[in-house]
Amino acid sequence: MRRREFITVLGGAAAAWPFVARAQQNEGLRRIGVLMSVAADDEEGKARFGAFQQGLQQLGWVEGRNVRIDIRWPGAANADDIRKYATGLATLAPDAILATGSSTVGPLLQATRTVPIVFVGVPDPVGAGYVASLARPGGNATGFTAFEYGLSAKWLELLKQIAPAVTRVAVLRDPTITAGIGQFGAIRSAAAPLGIEVSPVDVRDAGEMERALDAFARSSSGGLIVPGSALAVVHRKVIIALAARHRLPAVYFNRTPVTDGGLMSYGSDLIDQYRRAANYVDRILKGEKPADLPVQDPTKYDLVINLKTAKVLGLTVPPSLLATANELID
Repeated sequence: MRRREFITVLGGAAAAWPFVARAQQNEGLRRIGVLMSVAADDEEGKARFGAFQQGLQQLGWVEGRNVRIDIRWPGAANADDIRKYATGLATLAPDAILATGSSTVGPLLQATRTVPIVFVGVPDPVGAGYVASLARPGGNATGFTAFEYGLSAKWLELLKQIAPAVTRVAVLRDPTITAGIGQFGAIRSAAAPLGIEVSPVDVRDAGEMERALDAFARSSSGGLIVPGSALAVVHRKVIIALAARHRLPAVYFNRTPVTDGGLMSYGSDLIDQYRRAANYVDRILKGEKPADLPVQDPTKYDLVINLKTAKVLGLTVPPSLLATANELID
């Protein structure tokens, strides 16, 4: 071989070595899929995913070094997009998939019954058919519940405490979430002793929310309960604005809407659940099966009150709530 040809071949081989090295490195990476229920620019969604990443790093899993994370952000809680991304992630056959909320778990289980799934923030995984039982899930999914149904009654009690004049309450819910039936049942059971009439308000988008709350607010003494759902997360600022427009005292499922101007929240620490989900993914990557990992309930509930919003609504926060609140926002 001539010297020039030899140098050319050698140079081409040298240029190819980094690509070969990267390919070999990628072959050794474990693979995790993540299906979020919000858009990539959603601050709450980014915080939750960041907590999951942090949890993985604390357990020794570093993206690009020993693990690859394929994340999908469907956007405005679009069911068709979620199904598309669920099928795509399942086709990749990752070692595990993190599912965020009920809106993502169902489509993922339709797409695969073999890839391990760890879910976060699911209200009633047994009732939804995702697991056989909390103690022994039995299939390819396990994870963390958002709350137990008794919490729903607590929302109504807190609303009556901070706004005693409320006699009518709309429960703004996503009709596609099966847990909504149990939630509303718990709220209704607490309504009569408190002298409150509760009404389920099923909505699927921001337009329906506006029409429904405009109609509800035509009568006085109204209040609002916002249970957890992808819809409530995506449209939280719309809900907060509507509550403010109609001067509706509102209780939300977690603290984020309260930091955005909502009145009050009582719920589990979902950011903490994402960190804990990293532990379950770690155990699966090390050989354990979802069927043998019990579904875990929240370990802590937080009460958060926005004092500025209370003042705007003309509400006086009772000392009992001030004393028990985990966080007061001025």
